[in-house]
Amino acid sequence: MPKNKTHSGSKKRFKVTGSGKIQRLQAGRKSGAAFASAPTTGSRKKHRRNAGLVELAPADVKRAKRLLGR
Repeated sequence: MPKNKTHSGSKKRFKVTGSGKIQRLQAGRKSGAAFASAPTTGSRKKHRRNAGLVELAPADVKRAKRLLGR
Protein backbone atom coordinates (compact mmCIF):
# COMPACT_ATOMS: atom_id res chain seq x y z
CA MET A 1 0.00 0.00 0.00
CA PRO A 2 1.46 3.43 -0.92
CA LYS A 3 2.32 6.09 1.61
CA ASN A 4 -0.03 8.99 2.27
CA LYS A 5 1.13 12.34 0.97
CA THR A 6 1.07 15.50 3.05
CA HIS A 7 -1.13 18.27 1.64
CA SER A 8 1.29 20.82 0.14
CA GLY A 9 -0.75 23.87 1.09
CA SER A 10 -1.19 22.70 4.66
CA LYS A 11 2.45 22.05 5.36
CA LYS A 12 3.17 25.68 4.44
CA ARG A 13 0.47 27.02 6.77
CA PHE A 14 0.58 24.83 9.88
CA LYS A 15 3.29 23.81 12.33
CA VAL A 16 3.06 20.89 14.76
CA THR A 17 4.61 21.44 18.18
CA GLY A 18 6.49 18.82 20.14
CA SER A 19 3.42 18.07 22.25
CA GLY A 20 1.26 17.59 19.13
CA LYS A 21 -0.60 20.90 19.10
CA ILE A 22 -1.09 22.63 15.76
CA GLN A 23 -0.15 26.27 15.32
CA ARG A 24 -1.05 28.71 12.56
CA LEU A 25 -0.04 32.24 11.60
CA GLN A 26 -2.04 35.06 13.17
CA ALA A 27 -4.69 36.37 10.77
CA GLY A 28 -4.53 39.91 9.41
CA ARG A 29 -0.78 40.05 8.76
CA LYS A 30 -0.51 40.06 4.98
CA SER A 31 -2.13 43.34 3.95
CA GLY A 32 -0.77 46.62 5.29
CA ALA A 33 2.27 45.05 6.83
CA ALA A 34 5.15 47.26 7.90
CA PHE A 35 7.77 46.93 5.15
CA ALA A 36 10.58 49.34 4.40
CA SER A 37 9.67 49.86 0.75
CA ALA A 38 5.87 50.02 1.03
CA PRO A 39 3.74 52.60 2.82
CA THR A 40 2.59 51.30 6.17
CA THR A 41 -0.95 51.16 7.43
CA GLY A 42 -2.13 50.38 10.92
CA SER A 43 -0.52 51.14 14.23
CA ARG A 44 2.56 49.58 15.76
CA LYS A 45 0.24 48.00 18.31
CA LYS A 46 -1.62 46.20 15.51
CA HIS A 47 1.60 44.85 14.01
CA ARG A 48 2.80 43.59 17.39
CA ARG A 49 -0.55 41.95 18.09
CA ASN A 50 -0.52 40.12 14.75
CA ALA A 51 3.03 38.83 15.13
CA GLY A 52 3.79 35.21 15.89
CA LEU A 53 1.87 31.96 15.94
CA VAL A 54 -1.41 31.06 17.62
CA GLU A 55 -2.95 27.70 18.40
CA LEU A 56 -5.46 26.30 15.92
CA ALA A 57 -9.11 26.29 16.98
CA PRO A 58 -10.30 22.94 18.38
CA ALA A 59 -12.96 22.63 15.67
CA ASP A 60 -10.27 22.67 12.94
CA VAL A 61 -7.69 20.37 14.52
CA LYS A 62 -9.10 17.12 13.14
CA ARG A 63 -9.15 18.39 9.55
CA ALA A 64 -5.66 19.89 9.79
CA LYS A 65 -4.17 16.69 11.22
CA ARG A 66 -5.67 14.66 8.39
CA LEU A 67 -4.20 17.05 5.80
CA LEU A 68 -0.81 16.85 7.49
CA GLY A 69 -0.91 13.04 7.52
CA ARG A 70 -1.06 12.64 11.31
